[in-house]
Amino acid sequence: MADLERLQTVLEREFRDGCRNDVVEGGLDEFLVRQAQTEPIGSPVLRMVRALPVEGYRSLGADDRRQWIRRAIATVVHERVTTAPTKPRRPASGRWPARGAASRRAAAEAAAGELPPDDVPRRSAPKREARQLLPEGAAALDASIRAAGLRLGPSTFDRLEKLGIKTVGDALRTFPYRHLDFTRSVPVAQLRVGQPQTVRGTLDRVQEVRMGRGGRMRSTEAVLSDETGARVQIVWFNQPFIARQLKPGMEVAVSGNVSAFRGRPSFNNPDYERLGEGQHTGRLIPVYHLTEGLPQRTLRTAIATLVERFADRLEDPLPPSMRARHQLPDLVEATRHIHYPDSAEQVDAARRRLAFDELLAIQLGVVARKRSWQSGGDAPVIEERGTAEAFLATLPYALTGAQRRALDDILGDIGRPMPMARLLEGDVGSGKTVVALAAMLSAVAAGYQATLMAPTEVLAEQHFRTICLLLSGEAAPPLNGLVTLPFLPRPLRIVVLTGSTRSKERRDALDAIAFGGADIVVGTHALIQGGVEFQNLGLSVVDEQHRFGVMQRSALREKGGSPHLLVMTATPIPRSLALTVYGDLDLSVIDELPPGRTPIETHWLPPERRRDAFEHMRHEIEAGRQAFVICPLVEGSDAVLSRAATEEYDRLRLEQFPDLDDRIALLHGRMPAREKDAVMQRFAANEAAILVSTAVVEVGIDVPNATIMVIEGADRFGLAQLHQFRGRVGRGRHPSTCYLLADDPTPEAEERLSLVARTRDGFALAQADLELRGPGDTFGTRQSGLPSLHVASLLDAQLIDATRREAEQVLDSDPRLEAPEHQGLRRLAARVAENVVAEVH
Repeated sequence: MADLERLQTVLEREFRDGCRNDVVEGGLDEFLVRQAQTEPIGSPVLRMVRALPVEGYRSLGADDRRQWIRRAIATVVHERVTTAPTKPRRPASGRWPARGAASRRAAAEAAAGELPPDDVPRRSAPKREARQLLPEGAAALDASIRAAGLRLGPSTFDRLEKLGIKTVGDALRTFPYRHLDFTRSVPVAQLRVGQPQTVRGTLDRVQEVRMGRGGRMRSTEAVLSDETGARVQIVWFNQPFIARQLKPGMEVAVSGNVSAFRGRPSFNNPDYERLGEGQHTGRLIPVYHLTEGLPQRTLRTAIATLVERFADRLEDPLPPSMRARHQLPDLVEATRHIHYPDSAEQVDAARRRLAFDELLAIQLGVVARKRSWQSGGDAPVIEERGTAEAFLATLPYALTGAQRRALDDILGDIGRPMPMARLLEGDVGSGKTVVALAAMLSAVAAGYQATLMAPTEVLAEQHFRTICLLLSGEAAPPLNGLVTLPFLPRPLRIVVLTGSTRSKERRDALDAIAFGGADIVVGTHALIQGGVEFQNLGLSVVDEQHRFGVMQRSALREKGGSPHLLVMTATPIPRSLALTVYGDLDLSVIDELPPGRTPIETHWLPPERRRDAFEHMRHEIEAGRQAFVICPLVEGSDAVLSRAATEEYDRLRLEQFPDLDDRIALLHGRMPAREKDAVMQRFAANEAAILVSTAVVEVGIDVPNATIMVIEGADRFGLAQLHQFRGRVGRGRHPSTCYLLADDPTPEAEERLSLVARTRDGFALAQADLELRGPGDTFGTRQSGLPSLHVASLLDAQLIDATRREAEQVLDSDPRLEAPEHQGLRRLAARVAENVVAEVH
């Protein structure tokens, strides 16, 4: 076994001396090899050494050395703590003090070196050994949470790690998502619906109740009265355990958004705190996200202890001049105040500082990524505006002003040697494909290939048919994909390649792509995988950007050197999100719909009127139309009260429409890809009248004959997602209707559904969705390289703009962040990048 004590001493000296590799004779590499030779295979210390490059520690730069040393020290500390002997030693007197079981336990701990010898009470000083083992300075922040001297059991440490709290630094960066403001409680009689408020009082009644359809949701219901006798009802949905934690007669403070129940104020799922028992009821108390089995009080005490001990060791990544420019507190002060502030003003200042750090790290990443893409090689110069105009002249309609502006942006980009990276954003039916096709034809006319990638095979086949129709005017695809166009000197060949392409056709398509016989290639993201080689790729168009992430974009570059990239999305994206999630892309927006598009009527129906939706569906099907039914779940669940696709499929076949049994299809994400594609093809061919589906149909098929969209459990979807769903209908000449149904919606959910029903503007709904639910996967934050935000808000456009400017200025002067004053920024950006990789994988 390695001499862990000596190894820790050497590593700490190396860290203190600036990581110059001169602490031991011959350098650190020889010392590490000697230590590792005594370690068993698979040991953490051996893995730590093997994590170094082949050339060893000496080959690392200063910042990489510092980062490796910090992690190495944390590994050694953890090993010393976990391998330390735990058997109690008898006191020097040879006898255990006879002071009861609790005293014997404390004395045993004292004998083991875990307590001062005369410290008998259970609530005592932290473990002396663990505190002595922690490295000095900022390196302690990388130490295991288990070595930090907290008096917690193994299962509690396991739950902390489940929350992502594995090191001391993780604990300091686990910020509260809100504070209970006990300094501003109001009498029950002064509660106002729609406002976050706090009340104090006594619990008159607490009981577990069953709610919802079939009584499947176990919840807790309580009644609280204050000193005036006024009472308020409180419900914790799907949280029956609270009924075991709270009892009648207890004094509590309840804090949350005030709802309305039968015309009176009430609380749904509020935070609560038992008063008395030494609680700090006169100040702002932090509230953290939890995991099952971890009480709020335990987490709060642990973090408070670590903040008190270790906050001073935090290294501030922002240069003093940047902090002064934006009037930001230093990191130590901000960290202390975010956890335990004395006033709301301290909370605001701390949040602004920590949000600035998060957003600046993101902007450093996206600006660097954009510059890397643009400097990665010479892109083809495509100056064929005349070809695009000739194609547009063949269309039976003119482009809208928004389409024309977007096309001008794209043609301007591809006419330069710098690789284009542009996001084309437009609502469903706004005409993005026509704009993209005009650009692809320009690339073909200049002698290059173009691709159009879609997230599903069905959508790829649909794009293939649409392109063929736009170019040939014929509904059926031309033989061998060959189209003769008057403005091109030779026939143009369009090839489609998906996972379902048959072997012979696949070989022919791959040969055509590799040897230049294919001018436009339509397919799925398999086009950027192994086995597909392009002869001369000039432009790649990607449909549904939030399904196409950073790593896929890098793979695309490997296929064609430096092709131009145009990504499209039908998800309206607020500007603040575009500057972060898509900050490495230039933005073009098509915010007009072509004239003549059939408007979609949207209705939110309460449970007692759900029959109206299905009677209208029957009428439309009898007229030869088709309908979608969307459900939030695949199968029923006791934990979630909402309609499931499999249950709704059976209900429609057996009860609602028994005469249409063989014309009702089921689609969900658990089905194999080929089976899903077969179902969607069947619906597209009008062989099925009703398609029952989960959210998998959000990005799906174009069925102009579909006129009815029924969304079950609509309260479980986001506003932007509901807007995407209803965009599946209204694509033909017939009037279309979307019905929003929910069995037991909350008042807040009813308001959201009413907003969708009365708003057709996708951008307004997207902004509202961002405000209500955050970015989430609706906007593809994970695939696109945005980490989870702990403090920052993507609604803060002013702070986003400020950090964008700072990132551009820093990278202008120091592109690789090598200057001494930028080392903190480099570590900050690296930590955020690591978090993204961890979340994506």
